[in-house]
Amino acid sequence: MKKNKKFETNSIRAGSIRSDQGEHSEALYLTSSFVFKDAEEAAARFADTEEGNVYSRFTNPSVKMFEDRLAELEQSEQCVATSTGMSAILACIMSLCKTGDHIVVSKSIFGTTVKLFENILINWGLQVTYVSLTNLTEWQDAVQKNTKLFFVETPSNPLTEVCDISALANLAHKSNSLLVVDNCFCTPAHQLPIQFGADVIIHSATKYLDGQGRCLGGAVLGRKKQMKHVASFLRSAGTSMSPFNAWVFFKGLETLNIRMDAHSSKAFDLAKWLEKKQSVSKVYYPGLPSHPQYDLAMKQQSTGGGIVSFKINGNKKDAWKIINSTKLISITANLGDTRSTITHPATTTHSRISQTERDESGISDNLIRIAVGLEDIDDIKADLSIL
Repeated sequence: MKKNKKFETNSIRAGSIRSDQGEHSEALYLTSSFVFKDAEEAAARFADTEEGNVYSRFTNPSVKMFEDRLAELEQSEQCVATSTGMSAILACIMSLCKTGDHIVVSKSIFGTTVKLFENILINWGLQVTYVSLTNLTEWQDAVQKNTKLFFVETPSNPLTEVCDISALANLAHKSNSLLVVDNCFCTPAHQLPIQFGADVIIHSATKYLDGQGRCLGGAVLGRKKQMKHVASFLRSAGTSMSPFNAWVFFKGLETLNIRMDAHSSKAFDLAKWLEKKQSVSKVYYPGLPSHPQYDLAMKQQSTGGGIVSFKINGNKKDAWKIINSTKLISITANLGDTRSTITHPATTTHSRISQTERDESGISDNLIRIAVGLEDIDDIKADLSIL
């Protein structure tokens, strides 16, 4: 079989481990520890002088299969799986930065990520500067002698802003910094940040990698020289992915490409439909020519993705009325599910940040976000008939 296999093949075949039982569908290794043939082998495993499983907090075949498959899909050297998407961010920052270091962060990031930086990491002596995702001058001006990381989501949550990954990577590397890209919205099926110069990739596996809203998990990916620090942090801190969740994500990757194509096709259809509604003042979707970074998005992404946000002509009360009118679409803040979801970002995903921070990020009271699922698009539109 040729070495450079296509994405669809790797999503099904990469990373598989077959035991001596000869199973076709990969086994689930639900065990906390592993038995050694003798004391010498145990000592060698604990000393890292011999490869092999030790304890499922940091070595487990089910987790390794997921890590190896996702690394292949993201075209990265190594993946470290974590318990949640937030723990992936925590593991990344804690292992690649130290007290007194500085990071530059996009203002357009998930609200809980802001709170992680402001309420926890700053207390450990980390310095953080927030800048516009799309303004390269602000990134340049924010760089300090102690800057270690640039951190972005692209597309961002929930306004689907898109940054120039290559330009930011060049800027980061000139200052001896690493560019960290949260690739949750596109997944490797529709965007490969490493091809554009990104150093580290973050995932909330809870979202599209699972695809059915079943399990929590995260991942950090990059070069082995950085990931060894992340793996060491995980081994000691215990922010580990459970074997069961890893097996669910591993199987979910088999259909990732098919699902992402379907999500994106339906989202594009819905975005075009919303643009024609008089009750809608603005639609945010990277696949629309009206999107401010449309050309850049189509250069970096293969599609516009599955997330559509829009502002209505009204206030919070009007937005809630629209959300409450839905019968098919699920009112929940999660995304990446086969089932469409709808949420009011200002009072859910971004409710814990200040009003000033929401205003600066464009998270207004009349903004609604829909994560388009795999239902029939006409049924999704019918559920929004109040518009």
